[in-house]
Amino acid sequence: MTEATAPTPEVLEAVQRDFSGQLADAGRDVDELQRIRSAFFGPKGRLTLLLKSVGQLPPEARRDAGRLTNEVKRSLEGALMEVLDATAAEAREKELRKGRLDLSLPGRRAIPKGSLHPVTQINNEMVDIFARMGFDVAGGPEVETDWHNFGALNFPDDHPARDMQDTFFVRPPDDRPAGSLVLRTHTSPVQIRAMLAQGAPIRIVAPGRVYRCDSDPTHSPMFHQIEGLWVDEGVSMAHLRGVLTGFINALFGERGVRLRPSFFPFVEPGVEVDLECVFCDGAGCNVCKQTGWMEILGAGMVHPNVLKSCGIDAEKYTGFAFGLGIDRVAMLRWAIDDLAHMFRSDARFLSQIRGI
Repeated sequence: MTEATAPTPEVLEAVQRDFSGQLADAGRDVDELQRIRSAFFGPKGRLTLLLKSVGQLPPEARRDAGRLTNEVKRSLEGALMEVLDATAAEAREKELRKGRLDLSLPGRRAIPKGSLHPVTQINNEMVDIFARMGFDVAGGPEVETDWHNFGALNFPDDHPARDMQDTFFVRPPDDRPAGSLVLRTHTSPVQIRAMLAQGAPIRIVAPGRVYRCDSDPTHSPMFHQIEGLWVDEGVSMAHLRGVLTGFINALFGERGVRLRPSFFPFVEPGVEVDLECVFCDGAGCNVCKQTGWMEILGAGMVHPNVLKSCGIDAEKYTGFAFGLGIDRVAMLRWAIDDLAHMFRSDARFLSQIRGI
């Protein structure tokens, strides 16, 4: 072995100087850097051959020569890798800037999941409960004739509900009230249309939007109602109580239900239906005015005049009807104190109402 090929300190120092010079000349040229890697560390690279030549040295010189050669190799490899890494980082930075990506922007947060509006949730649950009881779902127009909205439901011509301060008139009343058009004040006209089209027997619920000239924390000019109707032979007040008790218990859980006499033009007799207060369980609180009861809906046996208006034999058939506000039920379910929250589309409020 010649002195020039042995891994002596002088030879290793010369390799280091040559390596440093070539590395400086290469700059950020990736192809040139890869050539340097091959020339010094490849299978036939200078340092690779020097390490192989250690075995040809006298035994007493091998240990120091091998250690020194490995140290030089690790040092030069580290220097080369730093330049390669820096070159790759610069290339990535250039590519990102070319794509106009603003790295100062915050990371993307997970897109929040939406949910059904509380009124829609309650409406769907109510319809599902009545469907399990055998009720079909019916619908009708929101702009109604005076006859469908009032006349067929046994409202007298001078009833206060026909006044313009209570009802939105699309076509104002004249000397012929039946010719006026109104935004329906309840979904009961759907019952009239269904009985006219289907006759008896009939069992339906009719959810939908209704309109009245009213606005305060518990009332809105537009709100949602669901009406129910069951007409058949032998239908009695006992059927009415059974259906409504089952409905209330399915919606609010097992709790007391009571019926109080009341008046509605389209039913006889009429009742107000109360349920045991959902906030105090009947003990008495400010919400129920210390009575332990909360009014939830109005109902009664369908007036014979209503059946006759729809061409149904009032001597053969009887039936009951009921109606309640969907928005009010939603307020009770989630303890909402202002009905306006339902219509503001405030994501902060709606995000708290998820699932039944």
